[in-house]
Amino acid sequence: MFATYDAAPTVGHRERTIVTGDGVRLAVRDYGANRNTEHTVVLLHGLCLTQDSWAAQIRDLVQEWGTSIRIVTYDHRGHGRSSSAPMHTYRIDRLAADLADVLSALKVTGPLTIAGHSMGGMTALEYLGRPAADRPVEPSGLVLVATAAGKLAERGIGRLIATPATEALFEIVQRTPRFVTERAVKVIANTFSDALLALPGLDETARTALAALSTNTLTTAAGFLLGLKRYDRYDTLASITATTVVVSGATDFATPVAHANDLAATINGAVHMHIPAAGHMLLQEEPQRVSAAINRALSETRSAENGLATAS
Repeated sequence: MFATYDAAPTVGHRERTIVTGDGVRLAVRDYGANRNTEHTVVLLHGLCLTQDSWAAQIRDLVQEWGTSIRIVTYDHRGHGRSSSAPMHTYRIDRLAADLADVLSALKVTGPLTIAGHSMGGMTALEYLGRPAADRPVEPSGLVLVATAAGKLAERGIGRLIATPATEALFEIVQRTPRFVTERAVKVIANTFSDALLALPGLDETARTALAALSTNTLTTAAGFLLGLKRYDRYDTLASITATTVVVSGATDFATPVAHANDLAATINGAVHMHIPAAGHMLLQEEPQRVSAAINRALSETRSAENGLATAS
């Protein structure tokens, strides 16, 4: 179903390549693979970002937990150093299947905490919505940063993907030769830029989106925008048993706080950490607060695990 290849280890982690069930090569970093660690943390990045976006949190986690945890990051398909894939596979359910492949290939057996930013958080929720037989590991901890369970086309700048232009962009990019697409993207980027720049309180989300449209991630961005428009995992929230921390920013126009409120209200026992002065790019804007959220989930799940071990 998948294969793994190890590259020469770099300082602090081992570089791996995992081939998914449909043949996509994912670039993976495995921190602590050769240690007898007590807990695994998987960090999932957002749309048009890479695993590098978690650099501050990785540093903080290593400082806090040392060699007792294993940290896994990777670039989603079509992102960073992972290979591209057919546009029709740029969907959240396919990313959840990729996550299952990574966990199985790395022989992660738990305990497990998953933290996801933006589209990474949606991937985590989609994974939890898969049938139990398709979840190789059941996470005991969950951290959802600037993300949503659906309704993306109803709130914030997500309303831009509610128009038929999203389907049109998908068709244009999918059917048009690359050199023609690159020429057309300049026009599309200018139009999208005008719409974003007209919004009050523009944050780093807009700049990231514009950068994506002007680079070779256009196919990725166009493919996932359609998938995000259709994404809905509200039916999963009430069944989540993992210790959950939801993190939101008050000036987040991509996933406004209404999304975080929905998550915190529906996931049993979820804690909501709201940051008044932050936007969508919380990993960079408030790195220590995000690290604190992950540490909180880890502390609570490990305390519960130790309690069960003592009781048995």
